[in-house]
Parts: sequence; C-alpha cells; structure tokens
Amino acid sequence: MDNRTNTIAGWVLGAGIVALGTTIVTGEMFHAERPEKMGYPIEGVTGAEEKGGAAAEQPAAFYLASADPKLGEQVFKKCTACHTAAKGGANGTGPDLWGVVGGPIGHHAAGFAYSPALGGKGGNWDWDSLFHWLKSPRDFAPGTKMTFAGLSKPEDRANVIAYLNTMSDAPKPLPAAPAAAANPAAAAAEQADQGAQGDKAKDQPVLTEAQATPGKNVKDQAAPSVDGRAAQTKK
Repeated sequence: MDNRTNTIAGWVLGAGIVALGTTIVTGEMFHAERPEKMGYPIEGVTGAEEKGGAAAEQPAAFYLASADPKLGEQVFKKCTACHTAAKGGANGTGPDLWGVVGGPIGHHAAGFAYSPALGGKGGNWDWDSLFHWLKSPRDFAPGTKMTFAGLSKPEDRANVIAYLNTMSDAPKPLPAAPAAAANPAAAAAEQADQGAQGDKAKDQPVLTEAQATPGKNVKDQAAPSVDGRAAQTKK
C-alpha cells in the first residue's frame, strides 16, 4: 500500500515538474516586449496628442473680440479666494483688481506688497500682458508670489479680462479681431499659394530674344534710321 502511494505521489510530482518546465520554456520562446505606444495605427486617423495636432493659439485680440464679461464673472469666482474687484475693495492675499486694466503692472493697488518679480516688471496691464499673465503667472513674472497655475483655455482668459474691464470707472473698448487671425485657414492658404507661385517663377527658364520671338531673325530687326527716313525700296 505504501509503495503504491509513493508511486502515485511520484507521478504527480513528476507531472507538476514537467508542466512547470513547459510553462517556463514556452514563456521564453514566445516572450514579447511591451510596445512603447499601445494600440494599432489606422491610416488617415491621427491622435490629438500627436505633436502639432493642436491648433496654434491666436493673439489675445482674437479672443477678446468675442469675449463675454458675464462668462468671465463666472470664471473669476476661482479668483475670489484671494482677490476682490470692487471699487475701494480691500486687499487680501492678492490685490484688489478694480481698474486693473490699463493700470501699472505691480503698482496698481495702493498698500499691497507686490513681489519684486512683478513690481519690477514695468509697463501697464494691456490686453496682451493680462492675457499672458492669466495663462501662466510664473512664466510672465518668474519669482512671483502668486501661486495660481493659470487658465489654460484662451477663451476663459479673454472672458475674465472682459469682466475685469467692466470693473472700472472708465472701461476700455475691446479690440477687434486681427484680420489674419479672423480667418487663419484662409491666411495660411494664401501664404502657401504665394509661396508656390514664387517657386514656380524660379523654375521657369529665362528666354533669349530669339526664343521669345520665334520666326524672326534678330539681325533683321534693325533699328530705325537716325534721321527717321524709311529704307528705300530697290527698284
């Protein structure tokens, strides 16, 4: 009985060893590396994450031309933890922003301790500087005390600027959209067409006088006589 039990146990153990060995061998034979980019490419379809896939951002005036102050007021709620935008409003963690549009950069709110990075920037808060600041305060003024990361969407930035523009004794007229930015596709097509015409002109050979006037001998094209008299016909 003991010998039979030992035999069965030996066969089971042997089968297990064979199965384990087979698994290891087949795993090494058919091992495949994980691809760097998952999925399969489909012809004619590109992902939005591919380089150059995102549309280029337009100038500030392009978005400000259609900005909505009411939408900007909603986005500005993200800023109210640190800022007010009321006439005579108190400074908090950040300065009061009443009349900030057109005001001096880093010196607008009286009594607020601006960082040297922003206080030494110089200039006034125009459309472009506000647009850049709201996108990334740290890029606009490296070393600034402002910890807000910024607004990635250009439409949100434009709407906030339009709202802040209304928080003033003298709101400024919003800029019109640049002509080129109003229809970027048409501008790009026109530029490409001009480049193609220029390349075509470079490739065209320069014709000689004889080639430009086929059927005529250049020597026969004599200039008129100095005294203006026509050549006499031989009789």
